[in-house]
Amino acid sequence: MAKYDIKDPSLASEGRQRIQWAAQEMPVLRLIRGRFGREKPLKGAKISGCLHITTETANLAHTLVAGGADLALCASNPLSTQDDVAAALAEDDISVFAIRGEDEETYYQHIRAAMEHRPQVTMDDGADLVSTLHKEGQGLIENVLGGTEETTTGVIRLRAMAKEGVLRYPILAVNDALTKHLFDNRYGTGQSAVDGIMRATNVLLAGKKFVVAGYGWCGRGIAMRARGMGAQVIVTEVDALRALEAVMDGFQVVSLLEAAKIGDIFVTATGDKNVIDREHFEVMKDRAILANSGHFNVEINIPALREMSVEVRSPREHVSQYFLPDGRCLALLGEGRLVNLAVAEGHPASVMDMSFANQALGVEYLLQKAGSLENRVYPIPGEIDKEIARLKLASMGIEIDVLTPEQERYLRSWEEGT
Repeated sequence: MAKYDIKDPSLASEGRQRIQWAAQEMPVLRLIRGRFGREKPLKGAKISGCLHITTETANLAHTLVAGGADLALCASNPLSTQDDVAAALAEDDISVFAIRGEDEETYYQHIRAAMEHRPQVTMDDGADLVSTLHKEGQGLIENVLGGTEETTTGVIRLRAMAKEGVLRYPILAVNDALTKHLFDNRYGTGQSAVDGIMRATNVLLAGKKFVVAGYGWCGRGIAMRARGMGAQVIVTEVDALRALEAVMDGFQVVSLLEAAKIGDIFVTATGDKNVIDREHFEVMKDRAILANSGHFNVEINIPALREMSVEVRSPREHVSQYFLPDGRCLALLGEGRLVNLAVAEGHPASVMDMSFANQALGVEYLLQKAGSLENRVYPIPGEIDKEIARLKLASMGIEIDVLTPEQERYLRSWEEGT
């Protein structure tokens, strides 16, 4: 029987219905689940996942279990858990340790509970499970054959561990798969972050000066969607190439300090710390709105904002108004945690279909390659990426062309010219 720590087991029926709703938009994962059910490539494998406990993650969980895995899950963010989904997973005899709004102590207790599952494979979203396992799980880490990592922030952390020579097992960077970051990061984050801001505030985006800090794939998506809603989008960057790309994409690019003086809405998507800081708060307009779309709640310097404020109010759910001594008010959304999950429901299921297909096939690959990989961060194999894209197109009823033998020979040759 599964062990669990969840908010309310009676929510399982509601969660099950929402999981089934999401499944309708996840045809690639459904096809993989069918094959896994027949072949059982994960039979007996113990897997621990530190992921957002959402309807989409539940469909990944069911796919892994169909493949024969023994699975335990914990939350990768205190505010991203959907309690009804956690209840449904527990009812399905999957060990799940996640409660929406859990404090930091409980959050890490749940990570330790997932570690005690003695995993052979870890699945992470932000690298908290891997880093805690390395710090505290010395008696457990010898069992681990490999792991997967879902997000940019986690890949950065894990590459830093590998560079320092402390990473104890190989990791597949799911985030770096083309069928992940080109779609999940850009279209998923773009839509869900804007959705979170609108749900929290109910403000009209049209005409607003909308500042996006960071023009990686997530920032690109947020900027694109905000412009689509009629906002005047301003991009800030520290990377010259990305800044130039934003300019060529038609966005205004300025320093964050200059943007702070004119922006109405600010969204961070950098993966770094204190991106919006005291110097920016000091010059922001009254009633400016602050949101974070990065994995951890460090991109906006909340301690500094709290220290500068004389009063904090919550006029709406997920909105905290910080009143400054000069009478200005700055509104922070979702406690500075990733706004698309703290406030909204996260990425649409159809885009997570590809991301979680990478997770499922990545786990299968790691088990096949057990013992033959070095302790470093690897890209998802190109053949997995292409297979997921092929399955997604097929599920959409889209056919593409195939090279003729003559065309293939031409692309391999050098003799033919003008």
